[in-house]
Amino acid sequence: MRFFGKTNIDFLGKRRTWYTVSLAVIFIGMLSIPIKGGLDYGLDFTGGTELIVEFSQPPDIGEVRSMMDAAGFEKSELKTYGEPTKVLIRTSALGEGTVVGDRIRAALQKTFTNFNPQVLEEQKIGAKVGAELRRDAYLAVLFSLVAILIYIGFRFKFIYGVGAVAALFHDVLITLGVISIVDGLTPYTNFEIDQNMIAAFLTLVGLSVNDTVVVFDRLRENQKIYKSTSLMELMKKSLNETLSRTIITSGTIFIVAIVLFLFGGEVNRGFAFALTIGIITGTYSSIFIASAIVLEFNEYKQRKKLTPFGEKAKYEAVHQRS
Repeated sequence: MRFFGKTNIDFLGKRRTWYTVSLAVIFIGMLSIPIKGGLDYGLDFTGGTELIVEFSQPPDIGEVRSMMDAAGFEKSELKTYGEPTKVLIRTSALGEGTVVGDRIRAALQKTFTNFNPQVLEEQKIGAKVGAELRRDAYLAVLFSLVAILIYIGFRFKFIYGVGAVAALFHDVLITLGVISIVDGLTPYTNFEIDQNMIAAFLTLVGLSVNDTVVVFDRLRENQKIYKSTSLMELMKKSLNETLSRTIITSGTIFIVAIVLFLFGGEVNRGFAFALTIGIITGTYSSIFIASAIVLEFNEYKQRKKLTPFGEKAKYEAVHQRS
């Protein structure tokens, strides 16, 4: 099935313009992180106490927040949890045993007597454990990129692996930057870096590299068929031939991610948003970053080969005249 008919789009002709666009977006996104006081990490990575509370009827989140403030747990995080009657309460407070949980239970029973609040689940994560989880999450992303570099380097050539990993770094940085920019702007974009978000980053890394491998695989096939054609033309041909497949694959995942973002509930919203941005950047980077880097490297090698030859020819011509 082809989404488009035969196309002949010159994707790489203006690649340096797209380099500028990518760098600008990455710069703005990375700049927003220190301006906003750093990334907003979830309880998984900071440590604290988390409770899932079910009420007999939907509570007013503002009243729950006021109750938490009055109980001494300012700046607590409150979210509806799947259903309007369930609320996720997170606080950075830690205490011996179940002290923090017991104080929150007592405050809930006192404030929401008619709502019959029941604690369904209580979780406590120490600050040290949170720091270890944060470190492990970053290492997971880093090691996945290294593994991809090795895999593509063996399957194709090393420069192909470099291009693919550069594209993945590009995807992760832009997605992280966009999350930082929109975080807190609306009630639907209150995001935090937690294990779900890290799972989204690893998922987008896998989806992006899959798209890149498809393009590289078609390029390798075309190199065997059209041996006298320049790499620029072969890349153009390969990108156009895989365009329909890219649109269909990325488009269907994009639609699912949007639906999950809108209707998947508060818990899945961060994951869905990161995946939505990642699908866009992953499709873009397969063309304008991964393929472009391979092309730039090969053009550099060609210039390097031609320069000594040109100097040698000039030298021989001068001596022949003399």
